[in-house]
Amino acid sequence: MPVEVTWWGHATCTVEDSDVRVLTDPLFARRLAHLRRRRGAPPAPDARRADVALVSHLHADHLHVPSLAELAAGTRLLVPRGAPRAVPGLRRLAHLRVTEVAPGDVVPVGGLLVRAVSARHDGRRLPLGPHRAPALGYVVEGEARTYFAGDTGLFDSMAEEVGPVDVALLPVGGWGPRLGEGHLDAGRAAEALARLAARSAVPVHYGTYWPIGMDAVRPHEFHAPGDEFVRLAALRAPGVAVHRLRHGESVRLEVAR
Repeated sequence: MPVEVTWWGHATCTVEDSDVRVLTDPLFARRLAHLRRRRGAPPAPDARRADVALVSHLHADHLHVPSLAELAAGTRLLVPRGAPRAVPGLRRLAHLRVTEVAPGDVVPVGGLLVRAVSARHDGRRLPLGPHRAPALGYVVEGEARTYFAGDTGLFDSMAEEVGPVDVALLPVGGWGPRLGEGHLDAGRAAEALARLAARSAVPVHYGTYWPIGMDAVRPHEFHAPGDEFVRLAALRAPGVAVHRLRHGESVRLEVAR
């Protein structure tokens, strides 16, 4: 049975596996604080439909309360442990079934198992206070094993804790002219791909949002990461099929078992 991945932009994807729809880090806004969506229309209404939504960490471009409010009543929402305490707006989303998770936790959703894994990234809700929750990735196990990395840098236990996987959804860029600590750029994402022994990959977290007024500042950092990841993945992990999707585009992946 094929697994289908749709990239809506930034870190927002839909993964359809075993008749279950999984939505990652929902972000539907045209503008977020100082960021403007520069490429790709906001996700279609169908993007709001999911059986479970996964939130990787508390940064506002990954845990966006107004976007989560658009999800249908009864949608399961997995968030890092401590998130409702750190982000009071989450507690107002009474129409969602919120579950807090930490690395190692496994949550069944229909025919899937969703496993929270570690990420190397600052988990604070910047700049709104001292409360912390762990930054996470997720491995979705059904017909395929699909890894959604959220935001992360490389970490020593990545291969052991996450891999091997069939599909890797890996961040390859960001939303500004520089990437800080705890991120993957195209080169580090290609290295992650080699460590994970993945069969297929989709680059995410690039080419969508950019700071207002900075269109001319290092524009290659906005446009180039997807193509650069394709190039470097061919060198570092030549057996992996990389699918660089356009916004709103889907790919169906046959999984051999």
